[in-house]
Parts: sequence; C-alpha cells; structure tokens
Amino acid sequence: VRILFTFTGGSGHFLPALPIARAASARGHQVMFSGQEAMLSAVLAAGFPFLPSGGPTLADPAARGRLVPVERAHEEQVIRDNFAGRTARGRTSRLLDVAAHWRPEVIVRDEVDFGAAVAAERLGLPHAAIVVLAAGGFLRPDLIADSLGVLRAEHGLPADPGLAMLHRHLTLVPVPPSYRNPDDPLPATAHHIQPSVLDPRYAAGRGDEATSGVLAWLAERPSRPTAYITLGTVFHQESGDLFPRVVAAVAGLDANVVVTVGREIDPRELGPQPPNVHVSNFVPQGALLPHCDVVVCHAGSGSVIGALALGVPLVLLPLGADQPLNADRCEALGVARVLDPVTAGHDDLGRAVLDVLEHPRFRIAAERIQDETASLPTAVHAVALIEALT
Repeated sequence: VRILFTFTGGSGHFLPALPIARAASARGHQVMFSGQEAMLSAVLAAGFPFLPSGGPTLADPAARGRLVPVERAHEEQVIRDNFAGRTARGRTSRLLDVAAHWRPEVIVRDEVDFGAAVAAERLGLPHAAIVVLAAGGFLRPDLIADSLGVLRAEHGLPADPGLAMLHRHLTLVPVPPSYRNPDDPLPATAHHIQPSVLDPRYAAGRGDEATSGVLAWLAERPSRPTAYITLGTVFHQESGDLFPRVVAAVAGLDANVVVTVGREIDPRELGPQPPNVHVSNFVPQGALLPHCDVVVCHAGSGSVIGALALGVPLVLLPLGADQPLNADRCEALGVARVLDPVTAGHDDLGRAVLDVLEHPRFRIAAERIQDETASLPTAVHAVALIEALT
C-alpha cells in the first residue's frame, strides 16, 4: 500500500506519526511524508522520503519573541483563520499536486492538517487522522465548520456542518484514554495507541554526542532528584525571560537539572551555570525521561504526554496553542502544578517544583497514567487499521 503521511506544523506534528510510518515500512508498505519544507532534514534523518507541500513555516533561528499573556480566544482564532483557513487552502492545492505525482492509496494526516482531509475527499481516498492536540477542545463545529465549509465548496464537496470529514474513516489517538477532556469526547472511529515516546527507536539519539554527554553527566551526579526543563520546539523562541527565570529558580534546589533550549538557541545564551545544571540543545525524551523526577515545561502535548507515559509529574507554564487546555487537564488529573509564566517569580517556581517532588500524590497520579499508556496497542496495530481502510 502507498501511504502518504502529511503534517502541517513542526516536530510536534511529525513525531506522533513516526512510529506508525516505521511500522508501515517494516510491513512492506511504501511510505512518503509531506509537509513544510523546513522539516525536510528532520524527515530525511528519520529515514523517509519527503515531498514539500507548504504550511506554517518554522521560525527564523535568530528570532526571539517577548513573553506575552496567553489569550485563549486568540489561540482559537489561529485554529479557525490559519489552520482551517489560509493554511488549509494552500495545502489542499499543493497536496493535490503531491497526490497526482506520487499517487497514494491512503492519506494519514495530523488532525489539524485540514487541507489533507479536503484533498483526500476530493480524490476519493480513505484518510486517517492522528491526534496531536492531546486534551482536545479545538476541533469544534462552532469554531472551524464555516472555514472548512468554504474550502469544501471550492473543491466541489458537499456541506459538512458536523465535521464528519475529520473522523470519517479512522482516528489514531497516541494519548492515554483518561487524559482526554470528557467535554470533548473522541469519535466512534477513534483507536488509542501508545505515544511515540514509547517507541523503542524514539530514543535513537542515545548514541549521539549530546545525548551521551547528558546521560554520562547524570550518571556522575550525586543521587538526588533530577528536574528536566524544556519549552518545546516552537515556543522556546517566544519565551522572553522565562528560560533564565526558571533555570535560576530550579538550579537553587537540591536537584540535578537538565535544560534543553532547542536547536535554535545557543546554550551559552543562558550564561554560566552552577555544577548541578547541564544545558543542551536537544535530548530525545525517550532517552532522558526515565532518569527524571519532574518535568518543568510549557504544557505542549508532546512534552506532557511524553512525561506522563514515563510516569513523571510536571510543573506547567502554558504559553499558547493548546497548552492552556493541557494544563487544565493535568491539573484536573492531579499530575501537575500550573503557574502563570508571565507572573511566576523565583520563589513561586521553586516552591512548585519542590511541591511536586516532595508530595507523592503527583508521582502516584502520573504513574497511574503510565500504567494505562503501557497497556495500549503499539503502532503495529495502527498500521493494521490503516491497511483495513484500503
């Protein structure tokens, strides 16, 4: 089977598909990825071919944005006007060209790659969605049905006010069932699978110099809790003074501290650090999280689900996108403390991390989700479901 995997964002939209693509390839299927050209090197490094199809472009590596308060209404507007509007329109046309060139038999897309869904429907191809907004809450008819209705009409497709298109054939959910917000239940076509962090090849960077260096450093450190600080692969460039503020607060605790700043930021930008702090650009979650006792992050879906899949509780500082929804859900599940990234001071941050480390209820709640996640089917099951579509 010729399977076209599409995604409209960066790593957070690509990585959930990677174990499925690997399992599909191992079963003899032909696999192609398509997304924004800035992701070409990441896809090729993972061992798959790539055809560009546009979408939101990654930020200029030199860009640095100021930290601003989260406005949930603005994040909904981005989904409606950008992802379901401008981006979907452009990607529909480009993916029709990609399909004419490569001729897939099925399309597997990240759930906000609406252009791929419209292209598949126009071509009469079965299509599957991979959930990337872990807590849900954004793909509501009242928010995006009008934008997608205009796009469907432009391509001669009938009205779809209930958004049946988005889950018509198959929805793959690399998220533990209890994590989903019950106010936004999944469709009947949904099947839960293990998240990418549990894929044995996810920690493939274990042998690279940076990852080996971090793991060797941890092995030499005193036996005490380890805190991991990350702001993801997009919002780290829009975080203002948050990195130095968080690192300074956590560095003062009796803990080993690993910080990853992303590939676009030079670790030296954080300045000299005490001996208990190690700053790196990137370490695969699967390699680092088994050594961690708390994760301090921006509440991105990948970071949160990765931590919980390994039973690690969190301190969350939501910056935008679906992060406030993830923070709400983590707080409701008792697996995290949530702080305002704009107003949280040195003492607030330190107390929150200590609270998570010192009170077993956070770890116990996270380990319940870890057990639930470990019991889910692997990507091999997802491929069997995709095969059934054809």
